[in-house]
Amino acid sequence: MRKIADAKTLFLDRDGVINTRKIGGYIQSVEEFEFIDGVLEAFGIFARLFDTIVVVTNQQGIGKALMSEKDFENISLYMKNEIVRSGGRLDQVFHCPALAKQEPFDRKPSVGMGLKARKQFPQIRFKDSIMVGDSLSDLIFGKRLGMHTVHISNSNTTARQHSKRTDFRFDNLLEFAKFIEHEKNNKSN
Repeated sequence: MRKIADAKTLFLDRDGVINTRKIGGYIQSVEEFEFIDGVLEAFGIFARLFDTIVVVTNQQGIGKALMSEKDFENISLYMKNEIVRSGGRLDQVFHCPALAKQEPFDRKPSVGMGLKARKQFPQIRFKDSIMVGDSLSDLIFGKRLGMHTVHISNSNTTARQHSKRTDFRFDNLLEFAKFIEHEKNNKSN
């Protein structure tokens, strides 16, 4: 496997990685969407380091009729605009609205969203990609596609539980951004 510093594509989960997760519920409106500290700065770093940056997110709140596709689009547009306004970039947001019990091909840990991303961005090579997530389904998704995996978790217990599927673990996205920036800078020296 290639080194993480060679990665050209960044896949990111949304809830718990980019924005504060709503425990026991779903982010249903822009008003509920709150960036985690340091995330906007991290996207500024990512914009310089990666050719393609995409979000892949399970959103079964839509399937449960707790929110609409339009609600999700509004949240995604707000997220993307704030990232761009802060000097970052986000090329696309892929989501799966289906319920987990339906076991759809697009829902992580299945690889459907990854294949859709590669179809839209033919330059994506999974072996040259990183998946960043906070849940087991994110890590399995990344491993199934042959990506490097980064677990965002400030819990050592959770990190140990997912250690077989985790290449790297960081407390937050900014910590990972600074690490990958250092790795890529060292690679070019």
